[in-house]
Amino acid sequence: MGNIIDNFEISSASETSSPLRELVSRAQGLQPLLSKNATESDRNRRASEENIQAAAEAGLFKLMVPKRYGGYEGTIRSHLEISAALAEACGGTSWVVSLINGCAWFTGLFPEQAQDDVFGADPDARVSGVFTPTTQVRRVEGGLVMSGKWYFSSGSLHAQWAMLGCVEHDENGAFKAQYLALVPMTELTIEDTWFTTGMRGSGSNCIVGKDVFVPDYRLLDIMAAVRCEYPTPFKEEVAYRAAFGPVSVLLLIGPQLGMGRAALKYVIEKAPQRAIAYTSFTKQTDSTVFQVQVAEAALKIDSAHLRAFRAADEIDDLARRNELPDYITRARIRADTGVVASDITDALNTLIFAHGAGSFAEASPMQRWWRDSNTAARHAIVLPAIGAELYGKALLGVENTVTPLV
Repeated sequence: MGNIIDNFEISSASETSSPLRELVSRAQGLQPLLSKNATESDRNRRASEENIQAAAEAGLFKLMVPKRYGGYEGTIRSHLEISAALAEACGGTSWVVSLINGCAWFTGLFPEQAQDDVFGADPDARVSGVFTPTTQVRRVEGGLVMSGKWYFSSGSLHAQWAMLGCVEHDENGAFKAQYLALVPMTELTIEDTWFTTGMRGSGSNCIVGKDVFVPDYRLLDIMAAVRCEYPTPFKEEVAYRAAFGPVSVLLLIGPQLGMGRAALKYVIEKAPQRAIAYTSFTKQTDSTVFQVQVAEAALKIDSAHLRAFRAADEIDDLARRNELPDYITRARIRADTGVVASDITDALNTLIFAHGAGSFAEASPMQRWWRDSNTAARHAIVLPAIGAELYGKALLGVENTVTPLV
């Protein structure tokens, strides 16, 4: 398994012995605990509190927090590696850590006063988020007042702040701007709506707000952010120079990599002890068909890693050089994420055929990885068909009328 799990290291030589490398090792060290609690997290529809506490003590929630507040100011590559390491043991916990770290990165784009409200007041603060906007918004002196319901906020059960989408219209009802708004969780409530087949452990419930005031400095203009025009005054901080669109999609695929690795490892380890029913094979490893299935799945998982890490390395390297990716590169990265999700779900389907119907026993982790991966792969930003259309339009010079989030 070394070819899949061990050979993908953080690419920059300067990071080999860095604190980021140490965080990846800590994430790997949590795997036994997360595996022990995986069934509980799935059953309770939320990540085990023991998992969350362990991740916090390991510093994993500070991966994308600015160093000014005691964080690690991590790379997108390190984000993928840590998310993948956690997902080998528990997809739901990995999703929570991944999304909260993503929202920490978004918070690092806000004006200094907003960052101080969150991390200055509490360096251990965690932020959950939903891009989908409410339109129940009105302008008042100094900011906006908004109401609404925001589905589905991964990590909201473990966060002190929420980052919520909202749209502002002018007095004639015409679109004016779209924002991400930072709101303390003390001003919001959580509605228990996360009843799903997969990714149950993420506890991605609905956030509810009524007449919540958000000062202007806690609003991030999404259209400006897509153009990489960030209000943070700390322009020397490399992490927060990365391109908004690519980061937004790459943050979602680390867990997929880990679940694919875990399933492949599990099938290979169990193969010598499993027969193939109604055949002469007393060991799966003796079957040429089984061998080909394992190889096909491994190649898909390998391809997913190569594509995901290429994209992350590109975005990290451009941020270091204080350069922005061109539109075709951004569109390709959006498409890359869809291919990663497809490759992993395809690999899991192949592995389940190879491993056998026992994959669907409640006691088998295979069914949980399969459910979690397939659910996460349907996130709207990751959908392969949309990514392919955006990339095709970019290659052909056709106007993008689909979405600005590229």
